[in-house]
Amino acid sequence: MGERTGYLRLIGLKKGKKTIVKESYSEGALKLTRPLYLTRSGEAYLYVMNPGGGYVEGDSYQIDILLEENAEAVVTTQSATKIYKTRSCPAIQEVDIHLKAGSVLEYLPDPVIAYQQACFKQRTVIRMAQSSSLICSDIYTPGWASDGTLFKYDLLQTKMEIYLEDKLMLFDHVKLVPDTTINGIGMMEGFSHFGSMLVIDQRIDDVLLDQLQEIFDTLFDVRIGISMLAVTGFVLRVLANTTQDVEKVLNICHEMIRIRVLGKEPIFLRKY
Repeated sequence: MGERTGYLRLIGLKKGKKTIVKESYSEGALKLTRPLYLTRSGEAYLYVMNPGGGYVEGDSYQIDILLEENAEAVVTTQSATKIYKTRSCPAIQEVDIHLKAGSVLEYLPDPVIAYQQACFKQRTVIRMAQSSSLICSDIYTPGWASDGTLFKYDLLQTKMEIYLEDKLMLFDHVKLVPDTTINGIGMMEGFSHFGSMLVIDQRIDDVLLDQLQEIFDTLFDVRIGISMLAVTGFVLRVLANTTQDVEKVLNICHEMIRIRVLGKEPIFLRKY
């Protein structure tokens, strides 16, 4: 891949009632804040920052996250990830996550905004212990174009692999290539914004999913789907016409998971 534009490594460790940063290293255009403690549960809140302002042609980024046994962390970004013109060489991001027994990671980055002639590829590999828990979300939105139309980006592609006790349990591939059919039947269904949330936890049950579905049935400006996984968990997909509508659905799901499954209070991660 050549020289990386930005690299970040984080190791979280449970010490007493708190999760502390055992190791933190960054170089290039990625930085990590010191941990914040916003709730009484002792989980560490960490923000990934990109002082460069956006991803451009040929950029490559690597993020490595390891949570030791029983460590709990919420990792988000300081702002949206903006992808600018990258026609001849895409911007690439690799994310590697390792969750040991009893650990809990909520990986909730702000939206990816793809501007005119943007090309972005992301690969996420997650290795989990049987008793670990994961909440992971993504939001993809079209950015501003000079003629005011949507879908002026060239490519948005994300691949995710999840290994449970070293056995591949999930491979997810989302590829959006704008053309005359992208918002037609079977693709974006007339919508412009796409979001997803992956939840894996041994305490997920049918009652919880039924409660979520009841709430989602009252929302009419979005299209929502829930798919069960081969492991104890589910994937939530959202199609909408604004970032706020996607975030509303994901926030409802996240809040219920924190209260019902993790036994924690809701959190507010917006930066304004």
